[in-house]
Amino acid sequence: MSFKNFTRKIYDTTLDLASRKNAIWWLFAISFIESSFFPIPPDIMIIPMVLAMPKNAYRIAGVATLASVLGGYLGYSIGIFGYEVIAKPLLEFYGYMAQFTKFENYYQEYGAWIVFGAGITPFPYKIITIASGVVHLNLAVFTVASILARGLRFYIIAVLLKHFGEPMKVFIEKNLNLLSILFLLLLIGGFAVIKFL
Repeated sequence: MSFKNFTRKIYDTTLDLASRKNAIWWLFAISFIESSFFPIPPDIMIIPMVLAMPKNAYRIAGVATLASVLGGYLGYSIGIFGYEVIAKPLLEFYGYMAQFTKFENYYQEYGAWIVFGAGITPFPYKIITIASGVVHLNLAVFTVASILARGLRFYIIAVLLKHFGEPMKVFIEKNLNLLSILFLLLLIGGFAVIKFL
């Protein structure tokens, strides 16, 4: 199967799943686990769900935000209670141990900005949630930064798709291969930034 056909199949399947009654629960689950250990971001589901159900755009963004913040607490807990058993092997698996040590030095002064920045960019948010727990970042600071960042990210997507849905859908379908490659590059870029910090 060619990359073009593979990409089209994933897009069509996701768009179909996004229109089903239980799609919101799948979105909740993916948003939750992505904040602590799952590598695929919830945007993959948000986009087709909003395109399929534009009237529910804000509900979709709200569910993704809530689940992502709750999942962030799981990552935070992994950092606090399971550093040696869970967090350290996860950081080593992703190749982030050396970079994580550098992050520890910045957390006390810039913790809110670090969480916020990771929450709105392709930077792997799960690393930040775990790191926040390890360094015992103030939980209120972590919560506010997470809500603002994840909410901003998911609501911007929802607003744009709600108001420009059909042209956006046509654009996505016309440029699906290019957008898939761009998304992959952004994802890889996010991981690469960590490696070289």
